[in-house]
Formats: sequence, structure tokens, C-alpha cells
Amino acid sequence: MSHREVLRALSGLLMVLFAAMVSSTVVSVALPQIVGDLEGTQSQYTWVVTATLLASTASTPVWGKLADLFDKKRLLQIAIVIFATASLLCGLVENTGQLIALRAVQGLGMGALQVLVQVIIGAMVSPKERGRYNGYLGGVMAVSTVGGPLLGGAITDTDWLGWQWCFFLAVPICIAAFAMLSRTLHLAETKRTDVKVDYLGATLIAAGVSLLLLWVTFVGNDFDWISWQTAVMVAGSVTLLGSAVLVETKVREPVVPVHVLKRRDPALATVASLAVGMAMFGGAVFLGQYFQISRGFSPTEAGLLTIPMMFGVMIASAIAGRLVSRSGKVKPYIVAGTLVLTGGFSMLATIDHETNLVFMGAGMFLVGTGVGMSMQNLVLVVQNSVPLRELGAASGAITFFRSLGGTIGVSVLGAVLADQVADKIADGLAALGIDASASSGSSSLNLDAMPAPIAEIVRAAYGDATGHLFLISACIAAAGFVAALFLSPVRLRETVDLAETPAGEEPALANG
Repeated sequence: MSHREVLRALSGLLMVLFAAMVSSTVVSVALPQIVGDLEGTQSQYTWVVTATLLASTASTPVWGKLADLFDKKRLLQIAIVIFATASLLCGLVENTGQLIALRAVQGLGMGALQVLVQVIIGAMVSPKERGRYNGYLGGVMAVSTVGGPLLGGAITDTDWLGWQWCFFLAVPICIAAFAMLSRTLHLAETKRTDVKVDYLGATLIAAGVSLLLLWVTFVGNDFDWISWQTAVMVAGSVTLLGSAVLVETKVREPVVPVHVLKRRDPALATVASLAVGMAMFGGAVFLGQYFQISRGFSPTEAGLLTIPMMFGVMIASAIAGRLVSRSGKVKPYIVAGTLVLTGGFSMLATIDHETNLVFMGAGMFLVGTGVGMSMQNLVLVVQNSVPLRELGAASGAITFFRSLGGTIGVSVLGAVLADQVADKIADGLAALGIDASASSGSSSLNLDAMPAPIAEIVRAAYGDATGHLFLISACIAAAGFVAALFLSPVRLRETVDLAETPAGEEPALANG
């Protein structure tokens, strides 16, 4: 496709990506009010986020592999329909349980949209040129993450709209994108008559990951770390995932290409992407809650306060994308990005309920800059290592591990936050001479319904506990930095497809 044709199709793809990403960010600052209006708890608050990430993570490698086997355009259209329908229904829920269930369905469509956009762009342009288009992806990511919280806050604060429109918003965007892609997206698909879908591998992976994430969500809250429930769930996850690895090494069309991930650079990029996803999603998802509950800002104000982080994503991704396309070198930007990400989270690890907002803004800007420099470039490392016929599975794998990191991050940090907040609230209530076990309302997120002294204790508890989350995120980001240091200094290829190599040999990549 010519540059003009690519840009026309890219406009529709970016709308799809925007719809998928804004569905999370537009809800982020509204969640405290949504869960409060639906009379949910902190555990359910975390589950509203986790359900989407869980479904998205478990289905991502399957969608990626299907893109190698079937018509990519048709798959994208199916994903748009699933996502738009679930978004519409999310705005019609009457309780938190319904919202969690429909958010899981929304996650199925979200996972498909995120990986299919990357696969289709990879089928249109070479890895070296892809750096420039990744700048556009970074821009959309920044606009959706900057505009999403602002829009979500404005919608939530507008009486005649209500938080339901945080979900309805994605529907017209999806309809417009569907119509645009029907006219502009034209891929040269190769008909395959020997298609075999690895249903067993896909089922084992989805079941193993889901069971693992369920354990991460409930452990430490509903049961102890050392308990029979932990033993059963962990053993079950290890058995299922171990069986999945065995199946993936035997079948002809694996969902996750183990032979690719065994190579040095794809393996390191996967580890770094896992760490970046865990740190970014796990840490950032609780910022809106911090600003609203701990600092008392409105949803709109909370969205405005996250601008430094999103501005960092937008600037860093655009600049790094163009520099990667110009030089063909990607490692320096990944190493620098993961280092900056670690520094930003280290700054945020020191916050409490009275931290200066300018200091927080600087830390968030560094976090955004680190994500913008590293996240999409890690995908490029993997895509540069595989031929076109494996592009979907490889892209699905790297996106899968990034989403897995984000889901684990949200679950683990949510559990840590709930535990820290419970202890701090109990200490605060004890100082007032109140028995914490007798004050069940302190677990609610509806502060307006609490007496002023108790509400102040809850605010301080959330603010002081949030710093612990960012300390964990900093340690995780540091692991990603170490993995990035060991990447090979390869130069991105200038062709869409990879030259065939004899069986058993790794593709030849030019050293930078």
C-alpha cells in the first residue's frame, strides 16, 4: 500500500484503537462515583477494572493467532461489533455484578481491537517505517488517556448526562470506524486451505491465566497466602499453563509461538513488556481514585491532574517513533524509556495525602515519558523477528504478556491497597475510640454518606497507602530496565516480510 492508502486506512484503525483505549480511561475517574452509586465495595471497584483486563488478556493470543489464519478485516469488524454491544449494555446496568460481567465481555472486544490494529499495521508497512506510524499510535494513546479522564470527569459532573455516558461514548465511535474501515482497508489476504485452529492450546492458556489471576485477586483478602485455596489455585494454574506449553510445542499452528519467544530478543522484549505493563497499568489505574478520594477533587479535576503523565506519553512516543524510523535502531529508546519510567515511579513512591501537586506532576510526566519511549518499541522488537505469516501470533503474544502484566499489576496492587487502607482506617478509628469491626460503612467508597471525622480518616488512609503501590511499580519497572539492557543492538528491517531461513535457524538481523 502507498503512503496515502496507508494513511486512509490508518485513520479508521486509529479510531478503533481510540475507542478501545478511551473505554478504560473515560471510566477511570468516574469509577469512584459509579461504584458508589451502585453501592459497591473496594473489592468490587478493583474487579470492575480486573474483569476487563482478565478477558482481554486471556483472549489476546487467540485473536492474534486467528489473524494469521483468517481474514484480518473480517475479524476486526467482528471485534468492533462485540465491543460496541458490550459498551452499550454497560451503561444500562443496575448493580455492580452486572457491570463486572459486561466489562468482561467488553474486554474480549478490547483485546481483539488492540492486537488486530497492530497486526494490520504490521501487514501494511515494514518494521523500520512502522516506527513513524507507531508515533501516530502513541498520539492516539495520549489523546485517549488525556481526553478520556477529562471527558469522563465532565460527563460524570454533568447531571443531565450521568456516568452511563462514559460507556455509551464508545458506540458512535465504533460505528463510524466500522463504516470507514469497510471502505478504506484493503489487505492482500492469502487463502489458506490447511487452516487448523489450536483450540486445545487456546483453552488451556485462557483457563490457566484466568485461574492465576483469580488467585492473585482473592489471596490475602478472602483467604491467606498459605492456605488450601492457594495450593489448589496455584497448582491448577501451573498444571494448565504447563500443559499449554507442551501443546504449543507440538501443534503445527500454535496460539503462542514458543519457538519465537525462545529467541533472545523476543524473550527479553516480552519480559520488559510484562514489567512495563505491570508497572504502568497497575500504578496508573489508581491515580484517579487517589485524587478523588484522598485529595477531594472532582472527577473533572482528577482528569486534569493526570495530564502531565499523558502529555509525557504523547511527546515521547511521537519523537521516539520518528527517531526509530530515521535510524532503524530501537534499543536505545527502550533502555532510556524503562530507566525514566523507574525514576518516575520512584518519585511517586514518596507521596502521601498531602504531597505537593507540582512534585506529583513531575513524577507523572516521567512515567508517561518512559511508557511512550518503550511500550510500542518493544512490540517492534518482536515483530522485527518474525515472518509475515507469524505476525499475528507474535503480536498477540507480546500484547498478551503486556496485558497480563497490567492485569496482575491491577490485581496485586489493588489487594495491597485494600489491605493497607483497612489497616490505616482501623488505626484511625481506634484513635477515635471507635471499633473498626462495628463500622462496616468505612469499607464503602461513598464518602459523602460518612460522618466528617470518619471520612477524613478514609481520605488520609487512601492517600498514605497509594505511595506503597508506586514503590512496588518502581521495582517492577526496574526489572524491565534490566531486561532492556540485554537486548541486541539490532537494526529494524525495511521489508514487510522476513527473508526465509532454513528450519531451526534464527532469522538474520543486522547489527546496529
